[in-house]
Amino acid sequence: MRLRNIAGSREVIADSDFTIKDPEKKKGLWKKEVFGNDNEIHIEIGMGKGRFLMDMAALHPDINYVGIEKYSSVLLRALQKQEQLLLPNIIFIRMDAETITEVFAPSEVGRIYLNFSDPWPKDRHAKRRLPAREFLKRYDRILVPDGVVEFKTDNKDLFQFALDEIEPAGWTLDAVTYDLHNDEVMNKGNVMTEYEERFSEAGNPIYKYIISRKKGE
Repeated sequence: MRLRNIAGSREVIADSDFTIKDPEKKKGLWKKEVFGNDNEIHIEIGMGKGRFLMDMAALHPDINYVGIEKYSSVLLRALQKQEQLLLPNIIFIRMDAETITEVFAPSEVGRIYLNFSDPWPKDRHAKRRLPAREFLKRYDRILVPDGVVEFKTDNKDLFQFALDEIEPAGWTLDAVTYDLHNDEVMNKGNVMTEYEERFSEAGNPIYKYIISRKKGE
């Protein structure tokens, strides 16, 4: 269970140089005004404590990374790490992903990562699941034409739900595995999250897909 209430966390986030306070004002301007370069932008929605995205930023200095997390107490941990690492190609936003099209312009994002997202197990909450078709429509609006979404989870039911959403949303399944860490091809270069390492050590298989928009649509 994620901690959701740490006293003063919102104030610390608001004062941090590593967070964007009014992300809507950066729409269409992320490369120029935030990162000061023309490098591709990748985002992680629900980044947790930030291990995955920071490892990616360190490995790929020629890519700009934006971490999105709605829980202040979790984002606070990422900020603490960034204060030590001082990675120049990463920035954070505290926000709910439902408003993502208000923050990024069409074709402004090259890749979206969804890692171990909240499964929202009740049927009435299905639209809140990050791989749901409602969210895929939002991703479609901000991704470059050949952009992709990468999704990892250890939740079999959520993964099956995610697979079922692909075709109705007009997307194409480019790659899939039901046991990532034993899949030589898809595990090549895999960067783990905190959850992934924990679940894998417990013997849980990790599911992953990569999807893109249907060509010509």
